[in-house]
Amino acid sequence: MKYYIFTIVYVLFFSFTALKAQEVEHVILISVDGFRPEFYKEEGWPAAHMKILAEKGVYADEVRTIFPSVTYPSHTTLSTGVFPADHGIFYNTEVMDNGKPGKWFYDFSQVKARTLWQAAKEKGWSTASVSWPVTVNNPYIDYNIPEIWSFENPADRRGATAEYATPEGLFEEVVSEATGKLDRDEYNLSSLRMDGNLGRIAAYLVEKYRPNLLTVHLPNTDGAQHKSGREGEEVKRAVAGADHAIGEIYDAVKRAGILDKTAIIITGDHGFVTTHTSISPNLWLKQNGLYDKAFFFSTGGSAFLHLRDKGDKNTVTRVKDMLLGLPMSQRSMFRVITGEMLTKMETVPGVSLAISANDGFCFDNESEGSLLREKTGGKHGYYPDFHNIYTGFIGFGAGFSSQKRITYMQMEDIPAMIAFLLKMELPDAKGVVYPGIMKNDKK
Repeated sequence: MKYYIFTIVYVLFFSFTALKAQEVEHVILISVDGFRPEFYKEEGWPAAHMKILAEKGVYADEVRTIFPSVTYPSHTTLSTGVFPADHGIFYNTEVMDNGKPGKWFYDFSQVKARTLWQAAKEKGWSTASVSWPVTVNNPYIDYNIPEIWSFENPADRRGATAEYATPEGLFEEVVSEATGKLDRDEYNLSSLRMDGNLGRIAAYLVEKYRPNLLTVHLPNTDGAQHKSGREGEEVKRAVAGADHAIGEIYDAVKRAGILDKTAIIITGDHGFVTTHTSISPNLWLKQNGLYDKAFFFSTGGSAFLHLRDKGDKNTVTRVKDMLLGLPMSQRSMFRVITGEMLTKMETVPGVSLAISANDGFCFDNESEGSLLREKTGGKHGYYPDFHNIYTGFIGFGAGFSSQKRITYMQMEDIPAMIAFLLKMELPDAKGVVYPGIMKNDKK
């Protein structure tokens, strides 16, 4: 839906032209990787800051993510308002000809859609970002600490981050002024210190530069749930760490004296499913003489059928028939995602068949060995039409109503909302701004 339609709807239905949202000068978008609405809705989760902001502001019971429900495509939808078919980030990584994952998507030139940062710069706003995926070499971010790592030693992110941070010297500045000296494991996913340090960096940027648009990605809750599933001590520790980082950012907004002009949005990229068994669907193709024609590429919860010959539609039919003809003991582990369902979700171009695992199951890219393997922990990537894979939403501060609950939202609604709050042009965004969640709405 076009941005100007949002404005017309508000004028016609609420008969006022001076929305409180027009007073917003700063928006902070915080993505908690693997964010689930239970974190702020249920007792037992150590998330005091999230819960207070949700109680005082606006929150959603669930937010439908995209397909595949994985980190990099989801974050690109959060920054563009469009789906993978339009923004060009289909998976976390490129797909190699042999069916294995290739390079991670990381360079901004790979994003094919207009972004919030571009819209902000055209409006004259200042921008900043901390550890947001696919932001390396982004010319629209004034203060950018991108998500990047050494390709030779992926556990060490410091050198690559310093190289690609903009302006030059920004990473050294935040280390000196915000985090203190960082050891390797204090700035990677092996330690909860990662979220803590990212929170300190974001807080520093708020106080020092007061950006009008700040995007922040906190990744540790994802790793904890991959390891432990939806529950467990490690997940609670990670949630507490993300919540503390959010508190750091909130306090920085107060110290900067801009709380009354700032909207804080907390959301995520996907939920999680607890697993016990991994399936190797490429073995089905091998057993039926189809692996030389196509391969399944796994995103964890789903697997997408890639044709070796793009025009070979006959193989798609043969694979679908094969899947439907499997023994019930295997057929009950997954469901077929048809071309119509893929089109609806505007997902990977050229793919007309996928499979999504049922509860407890996931997929891998193996083409040798056993069909089934023990796989305890958690996965995402599933077709997004059930609660556990959905993410959450909290909106607090300038422009938002108080004590409002939304039962259901869609991920693409969030960038449309940010464009509305900052009066920016994001005409291709496919989300909507819901009546009743903005201040002064009488609905």
